[in-house]
Amino acid sequence: MNNQQTLHQLLVLSAQKYPDRIAVEEGDDSAITYHDLDLLSDRLRDRLIHLGIGPGDRVGIYLRKSIDAVASIFGILKAGAVYVPVDPGAPPARNAYIFGDCTVKGVILENGFVERLSAEFAANQHALPTLIALVGIGGGNYLESALERANTDHPTLPAALELSPDNLAYILYTSGSTGKPKGVMLSHQNALSFVDWCSEVFEPSEVDRFSSHAPFHFDLSILDIYVSIKHGATLVLIEEEIGKDPIRLARLISDKRITIWYSTPSILGFMAQYGKLEQYGFSDLRLVLFAGEVFPIKHLRMLKSLLPKPRYFNLYGPTETNVCTYYEIPATLTEEHTKPFPIGEACTHYKNMIKVVDEQGQEIGIGEMGELIATGLGVMQGYWNLPERSANAFLVDSSGQRWYKTGDVVVQDEDGNYIYVSRRDRMVKKRGYRVELGEIEAGLYKHPDVKETAVIAVSNDETGVQIKAFLSFKSGQNPSRIELKRFCAGNLPNYMIPDFFSFLDGLPKTSTDKIDYQKLKIMD
Repeated sequence: MNNQQTLHQLLVLSAQKYPDRIAVEEGDDSAITYHDLDLLSDRLRDRLIHLGIGPGDRVGIYLRKSIDAVASIFGILKAGAVYVPVDPGAPPARNAYIFGDCTVKGVILENGFVERLSAEFAANQHALPTLIALVGIGGGNYLESALERANTDHPTLPAALELSPDNLAYILYTSGSTGKPKGVMLSHQNALSFVDWCSEVFEPSEVDRFSSHAPFHFDLSILDIYVSIKHGATLVLIEEEIGKDPIRLARLISDKRITIWYSTPSILGFMAQYGKLEQYGFSDLRLVLFAGEVFPIKHLRMLKSLLPKPRYFNLYGPTETNVCTYYEIPATLTEEHTKPFPIGEACTHYKNMIKVVDEQGQEIGIGEMGELIATGLGVMQGYWNLPERSANAFLVDSSGQRWYKTGDVVVQDEDGNYIYVSRRDRMVKKRGYRVELGEIEAGLYKHPDVKETAVIAVSNDETGVQIKAFLSFKSGQNPSRIELKRFCAGNLPNYMIPDFFSFLDGLPKTSTDKIDYQKLKIMD
């Protein structure tokens, strides 16, 4: 078997090559070496196999970010199983739904979550899966203690553990339009094609120190975990409380000597505005990667002026494809540049496997607006237990090739770069004009005091489509609506000026630090 056909082989190989290097480090400086992480995940693998869990079985992870959680991921993969991480801060009912939906055979969780999870399973008349309960988290010690209490002899590993790259590795649940989350099924090959591309472009080494800002149920974590482990680097775990505090985050990047940072733009924008970056040293930071949403150009310019040394990359791709295009931000940003940068060109593992199509699914040319679709090694297998939804997610061409429909509207420029325009579901018609809600947000961000903004469209039979803007201002002093209308008139066409404005101290966020548009619609 090729050594890199499965994700867990990345750990096995690095443990052989760098046994004494630090693999994962927590905020309190607790750490684990590659040798010990490999050993701990082996012990969990053995326990899972003893419990009858094997290739293709799903195992839930209901742990806060920790060395224990990282070891759990690799232990599950080594057993040939599929890990299903959930947000520890989400309502227990949601997490129970996810575990029930993909019929997990076991769950690794903290003691504090056991009672509520058990109650939710009982309320839904579902059999409770096998639980491996940890008293706490930290340093891998609690997982080790739980395994010691189980006192399982090491079983003989079955030959069936010779896995194919097409085997499922993990299922990430994302918000669904029906109100219930849907599980994106991703294989070892899906992830490894991306990890190999990262190795090619970012040239990591064993001396790098990767941030782990994204929660493990978010697709940004795939880069953090597996690229760092592949290269014998150190993964620095950032707990949720610090991850949302710009001042503590800035200090952590400096103190922990982070070399490769990856997060959503909103976090980087907050750090630029409120992190007091000028007070710290960032000489080790060489790469700043961001993905997940559009980076307002004024906040990106501010960040680059405060942190001029690193290279900056805009990475694009939904969970279903992971990253499929990328763009390196120029070293210098002029004041005249006010539009967001492109999402870039296709990654090498997506070369000739991305195109733009019209509403009939026909490929269109440079300069024309259409939906971005993708095929290739990085594209998901489908949605768990949703065959109709999976079928509708793909366009099948005349040769039988499946292309994933991203739902993102783009234009390809003369240089071959794709420019993100909007989500298909964020385009509305108003007074006969096609209105892109993202363009209104970009216009509002030109206001010097706007901290955050999000725009939604509402419609009814009497008034037709109306546009509402939610805004948060830096000073806390909100301008009058007349002042805002006047500002908008100077920056947007008349038909794009919002009909309503709502002022908030801060915009609601999802657990993956994106603006929560669904919550804004509910609030409206």
